[in-house]
Amino acid sequence: MKIPTNLKHKPVIVAEDYEHIDGRSAYHSDAKGLSLGLAQWNDRGKVDISAKVWRYTGEKWSRQSEELPLHRVIDLAILACRARLYFREEAYRYPKGYDPEHPCIDRVGLQGDAMTVEVCTGNDHIDEDMKLFQDALARDDELLGERLSVLARLLGQMGYHAY
Repeated sequence: MKIPTNLKHKPVIVAEDYEHIDGRSAYHSDAKGLSLGLAQWNDRGKVDISAKVWRYTGEKWSRQSEELPLHRVIDLAILACRARLYFREEAYRYPKGYDPEHPCIDRVGLQGDAMTVEVCTGNDHIDEDMKLFQDALARDDELLGERLSVLARLLGQMGYHAY
């Protein structure tokens, strides 16, 4: 199921198959996708990135905010890290910041399946939004980097090391 691109939150990086890896709710979840995009509360001249869990009630997309279970927070962190890595190491290779013919960035294995991380080509303004997203990432680099360093340190202390 494709997440909507016509609402106030403008998706840029999406994982539309999230229901397949949603913890204990895998394959039975109303959380159909995750996205990193342009925040719905943006003011003119100020762009923030937001993360959103897209829930579908069976009849309509829900605007209801939700508390995020810990695994979803971590899944969003994985999505955010993979997006940040993409913009730091790969996006520059393409004139639009992505390959329109191959928008898949990565497939991250989780729970015997995978989270597909890709550029949201269903967004009618994706070319412009990719640039705005990249600019916001660059603007927030220090803020994000500090938190990622703390996260890396804590993960190391917990025994999780890169392989």
